[in-house]
Amino acid sequence: MDLRFLTPLGPDEQRAQGLEQPKPMALADRVRFSELDILQHVNNKAYMGWFETARVSYFDRLCAKHFDRQSAPRTVLRNANVHYIQEMVLDEAYIATARCITFRNTSYVMEQQIWSAGRLRATLEAVMVLRSPDGASGYPLPGSLKRQFTTVDGAVPAEG
Repeated sequence: MDLRFLTPLGPDEQRAQGLEQPKPMALADRVRFSELDILQHVNNKAYMGWFETARVSYFDRLCAKHFDRQSAPRTVLRNANVHYIQEMVLDEAYIATARCITFRNTSYVMEQQIWSAGRLRATLEAVMVLRSPDGASGYPLPGSLKRQFTTVDGAVPAEG
């Protein structure tokens, strides 16, 4: 199966590329020369850009519709933990994924992965916080978005 770049991939396309469990958001691309370091491996900064692209696409395509009749919240990356598993090199095709794993009233935790040639290459766990449009206060997640996190992503409400 040919890999479509920069377009959300469906579950069958994800499985065909070796992903064990399809995710709600998966975007494919290819390593560019500008993303390499002096050792000809992908620079750590490039992974962060790939994760961000998938995370923003996830929010725009799957979450934004839940705020239709409200002012859009500010979405803030509060913190992130990256685990680099295996190096990547020029011209490798990869898939960046995103899904919510837990949520609270005004925040949620995203699990993200980078896959290439059927192997997991890097992971990121990010805490995303919603703020009011002026940034002064927390912005509650709509009930419909919480239901989507549960039913589509398999997320669970965080305790505490």
